Amino acid sequence: MYTPSSFVENDLSILHSCIEQNSFATLITTEPSGPAASHLPLLLDRSAGPNGTLIGHMARANPQWKNLAGKEALAIFQGPRAYISPAWLQERNVVPTWNYVAVHVSGNVQIVEEPTALLDIVRRYVEFYESPMPEPWQLDSTEPDFTASLLNAIVGFTIEVASLEGKWKLSQNHNEGRRQRLIKGLKTRSDENSTRIAELMQATLLPDSQTPLA
Repeated sequence: MYTPSSFVENDLSILHSCIEQNSFATLITTEPSGPAASHLPLLLDRSAGPNGTLIGHMARANPQWKNLAGKEALAIFQGPRAYISPAWLQERNVVPTWNYVAVHVSGNVQIVEEPTALLDIVRRYVEFYESPMPEPWQLDSTEPDFTASLLNAIVGFTIEVASLEGKWKLSQNHNEGRRQRLIKGLKTRSDENSTRIAELMQATLLPDSQTPLA
């Protein structure tokens, strides 16, 4: 990922938080026939390995998994992003751009097909995504035969994180006056992405502030 020094984020806890907050990822591998990509949620186990481990599963019918074992994969986690209008700067010789947050994670893939381990992956998914719900759905509410049929239809995998790259492109290469005008422009929009980018940009202007999360 091309990342000018102004936009680099190296703090492991911040990168981990971005992954957890934006867990629907793009998983990219190289196949004999060319690049392959799947769009799927990935969980993060922070305590497994020096940089953490990604945990996931995909449909057994998806051919991408058949060439995954032991191969390197790239997972892309996309945080908030927003179009930046040059009109907000009220200057000449400026151009449009986008501000955004992204994390790239790479590592080798290990396939998980053993039923007990695969069931554990599914349980972790359910707990992660259902825990914020007012009335969390329970995997145990399904009949055992139905659960077994679901497990037969998927393949699990883990990716011990070998490297992480974080890019927080929040106009840090502009002076404070310009950044304030861009924040003001973003706040004229009502969409969630523009609001979040404005918040992240504002946080970078606070004295002694930590790099904001995604």
